[in-house]
This record gives sequence, structure tokens and C-alpha cells, in this order.
Amino acid sequence: MTIAHIIVTIAAALWVGFSAYSIFTKAAFVVEPLQSYGVPQSWWPWLGLAKAAGAIGLIVGLFIPFIGVAAAIGIILYFLGAIVTVLRARSYATVLYPVLYLVPAAAALILGALA
Repeated sequence: MTIAHIIVTIAAALWVGFSAYSIFTKAAFVVEPLQSYGVPQSWWPWLGLAKAAGAIGLIVGLFIPFIGVAAAIGIILYFLGAIVTVLRARSYATVLYPVLYLVPAAAALILGALA
């Protein structure tokens, strides 16, 4: 494990954790796009829970690597799904936002594999 892996993993966990917090608190910058994409409100707590679990899993993965790998893969899949959702809603101007969450998780996964 390198210092770069640790820093990127913690940053990714904080970033995804912030995303979970934002959906739990129904921040307008999260809720309004979800509504426009057609994501049912009944799904929001589950989406927030998935993000929170991923963020926690990244941190735990610093001590138990296979959990970190699983968490990173889960986060990547989650945000790939978010990209598909945004594209299906034809909201091309906002497709960058899920990418901004996916990339740090992918970087943590890659750095962990290289360590």
C-alpha cells in the first residue's frame, strides 16, 4: 500500500460519503436532478445507503483489502448506472457529475491493485 493509494482512497471515500449525505438530507442539487431523471423517490434512501456502504467499504479496505476492492467495484458500477440514467434522461449537460464520483473510486481500485 502506497501513500498515494491511501490518500486517493480516503478522498474517494469522503467524496462518495458526501454524495450519500447529500441524498439523505435531500439537498436540492441532488433531489432536483433525480426528479428530472425520473428516479422514484422511494429509491433515494437505498441509493444513499449504497453510497454510504461504498464509502465505508473503501475505508475498511485500507485494512482488509478485499472489502476495499468490492467497495470500489460497487461504487464504479453504481456510478456507471448513474451515467446510464443521466444519458437515458438526455441530460447531457450533467453527465459529468457521476463521472466525477466514478473516477476517484476507479483510481483507488487501480492504485490498490498496483500496490
